[in-house]
Amino acid sequence: MNLLLQTTEVVAEATETAQSMGLGELFLAGGWLMWPLLALGGVTIFIFFERFWAIRKASQIDMNFMNRIRDMIYDGKITAAIQLCRNTDSPIARMIEKGIERIGRPLNDVHSSIENVANLEVSKLENGLPFLATIAGGAPMLGFLGTVIGMVQAFMNMAQAGGTVDMSILASGMYVAMITTVGGLIVGVPAYFGYNYLVARIEKLVFQMEANSIAFMDILNQPVEQSSHMGMR
Repeated sequence: MNLLLQTTEVVAEATETAQSMGLGELFLAGGWLMWPLLALGGVTIFIFFERFWAIRKASQIDMNFMNRIRDMIYDGKITAAIQLCRNTDSPIARMIEKGIERIGRPLNDVHSSIENVANLEVSKLENGLPFLATIAGGAPMLGFLGTVIGMVQAFMNMAQAGGTVDMSILASGMYVAMITTVGGLIVGVPAYFGYNYLVARIEKLVFQMEANSIAFMDILNQPVEQSSHMGMR
């Protein structure tokens, strides 16, 4: 019972001491594992904002883009339609450009070409996301490793002191244990939410790409339908 009370007092004292320390002192108290966690935190911030702006740029497209493509195709201005796609820097435009270049071939070939380009564009947008997901899972594990190392150090210090239960010796190991755990969660939790947010944005863009792909295939099918109606008349 006395041991439990002493342990509780030491934990409370360690918490109060940690609160009075500055961020720099807390960081150094966490041990060498704090440096990999700091590096992972920097990588997380870089990947998130770099992918965020890339996805945001890819999602911006003129709402009148498909209407202009349709009018050019109906007027036979295929070269102008291709040039419009090249002047529009977006995955949707590159996808439609490939479809326009395949006009005259079977519709299945056109659709397959569009899908291939779409898959490549999505793969580009997902660049870096697997590493972000790895950080989300790995950073807390590093923090837990710091917890284990801290407790091992504490027991080793107790063994060197002759096996006596000295709470002050345990407290030194608890600093490493608690701080690295918190550091791992500080890095891992934002990486987890950031990863899921970016994945959701990419899925939304994929739906837009699918909608534009369907609209383009309808453009290619519509003249055929119109000509068949003219023949019936």
